[in-house]
Amino acid sequence: MTTPASTAPAPGRTIAHLLADALVATGVDVAFTVPGESFLPLLDALDARGIRVVAARHEGAAAFMAEAWGQLTGRPAVVLGTRAVGAANMAIGVLTARADSSPLVAVVGQVRRDRLGREAFQEADVAGSVGRLAKWGVEIRDPDVAPGAIEEALHRAVDGRPGPVVISIPEDLFTETTSDLRFSGATRPPERRAPEPALPRVSAVLRLLASGSRPVIVAGAGVLRSRGTRDLVRLAETLEVPVIAAWRRGDAFPNDHRLYLGMAGFGAPETVRRRLVEADTLLVLGSRLSEVTTYGFEIPVAGARWAHVDRDPRPADQVEGAPAISLAADADAFLRAALRAVAGAVHEKAAFDARRAANADDRAAYLAASVVAEGPSSDAGVHPGKAVAALQSALPATAVVATDAGNFAGWLARGFRFRRPGTFLGPTSGAMGFAVPAAIAAALWAPDRAAVAVAGDGGFAMTMAELETAVRLRLPVVAVVFDDQRYGMIRDHQVRGGHGTVATDLGPVDFASVARGLGARGITVSRDEDLAAAFAEAVRAGEPTVVHLLLDRAWTAVGRREETVLTQEAEVVVDRAADGTIEDVALVERTQVETVVEDVTGAVVEVVEATETEAVVVDASGDTTVVEDVTVVDAVAGEGVAVEEATAVISAPAESGQATETAGAGEAAETADADEAAETADADEATAMADVEAADDAGAAEVADAEGETATGA
Repeated sequence: MTTPASTAPAPGRTIAHLLADALVATGVDVAFTVPGESFLPLLDALDARGIRVVAARHEGAAAFMAEAWGQLTGRPAVVLGTRAVGAANMAIGVLTARADSSPLVAVVGQVRRDRLGREAFQEADVAGSVGRLAKWGVEIRDPDVAPGAIEEALHRAVDGRPGPVVISIPEDLFTETTSDLRFSGATRPPERRAPEPALPRVSAVLRLLASGSRPVIVAGAGVLRSRGTRDLVRLAETLEVPVIAAWRRGDAFPNDHRLYLGMAGFGAPETVRRRLVEADTLLVLGSRLSEVTTYGFEIPVAGARWAHVDRDPRPADQVEGAPAISLAADADAFLRAALRAVAGAVHEKAAFDARRAANADDRAAYLAASVVAEGPSSDAGVHPGKAVAALQSALPATAVVATDAGNFAGWLARGFRFRRPGTFLGPTSGAMGFAVPAAIAAALWAPDRAAVAVAGDGGFAMTMAELETAVRLRLPVVAVVFDDQRYGMIRDHQVRGGHGTVATDLGPVDFASVARGLGARGITVSRDEDLAAAFAEAVRAGEPTVVHLLLDRAWTAVGRREETVLTQEAEVVVDRAADGTIEDVALVERTQVETVVEDVTGAVVEVVEATETEAVVVDASGDTTVVEDVTVVDAVAGEGVAVEEATAVISAPAESGQATETAGAGEAAETADADEAAETADADEATAMADVEAADDAGAAEVADAEGETATGA
């Protein structure tokens, strides 16, 4: 890494001032911290060099702020922490920066050198622990080594694939002096443009992409960091090739463009995955192709040919799944070269028109599948999809939206439209607690733009103390809390996996009152009709504001609603899509509401054999399960709820109560009162057992049900 020409240096510069000068030379202009006694000289040096130092309420939140700053600017910010405890708290932000390829410099004040290895207060091997989460970590103990080690760390943070570095410096080393001239009198470096790749290599990538009948471009963070969105739009239009954004990189391409087909990963409509599966050629541009983006590493599919253009691409070798072409380049440098390569190109009209028609069909399918505001309003609380739609209407296109991790994020991923680059922040690490600190960083970066944190109640509570940071800094951050009083994503995994809902229910928190207690505004919304006014008030308030949404808890995931229907044997939980179609039927013990006994998700569930207390079933994937303490009835449904195409349902025994007569496929059940249930219980059981015996004689009794989509936050 080159450094600016030096001016007359002050002899005997301290290591603290050397580091401050080096940070300025790297483009750092802000640091986030919970201050500690182990790096006080560095705080003075940063302030003297004009680097803004922001105090946070927790080192984890400070690290999230620095990470978000790196996402937004492409330049590193600094996070400072003291010894083992500060470093441990910072670790989640370091991990997130690594996952997001975000440049970040984490500086940890270590214990004094003469106390290392003696179980000193808060001592730990910082470089060997937290440093291993980073791109590179170093502990500096010699002032003569410090200039070179600092230069190497800062170079690694921004070179190749950007990422976090950890620098551990003992407390007493900060005041040691050095005569090294590096970084002396440094000023902020000029913006540089990356060199463009060789034109023949670029042309080879374009020929590969154009050779397919169903080509697609996957756009990742590299497009955003290189400021390449405008050039990507031009290339996509020139080639008539659609674009799918990598997970949590939805602002890499304007979502209102006719060639945008959605963001891959959690929360995406099925059309996105299907289009990726259909792609026979792909250009992966500035994306790492993570597990979430690739739907468990299934994309690109076997047989598809693809090119990887990235600052650190996968090697093009002969192993299965490797790219046919691997090109190391900044995304926008590639795009500029590609636009020159296709300038004046002539397309075969019939093929070009056919591709445009196919793209129009794909776009229409994506739009139809990504509507989230359908479904009736309920007195039980706010519809999360309607909340996303109302938030979209209230925000300008320039607003920066920071999302947390959790089930709520699926609604945002599917239904919110990002129209400009640099307007979406999301942790691909899946870290909870990210949204509020990230929104604070966004407000610091662009004070004239709205900054909005969107979080579930679980994630928001992890960093809600940072509302005081926003109040102190006078940052008009808006925080929207989707509150369903549970860790919804984990509960969804529990239910779908047949587990009990252990440790995922949470108690109520009055987040609006918490906000007011921290000096911010607080608004509580429990009805859909109040959403628009609440968001409008929050956006125009000009001060930190929390909008606390009390959700209708029947919405368990994006596009999926859970209904509970009482029967004599059990409660039947019916999951409905937004359009009213049934996606899943699950059986729940009456005495353990919301604990799934048997989930009959799948196209077919075959009852192989059954007794009065046990049934053996085979699901659509061929897996065999023994279900104990069950009875089998013809079909189970509640008043006004039809279980379509069902001929048998397994249900668990329950206490006597409201009874529901069994209904055939497509028929709504009529309810009877509890007295009638008690009188007819024996007859119902006899009928059920007769049905089982008949099914056994016939070979199987089947339950058909539409397969429900699992759409969870990371």
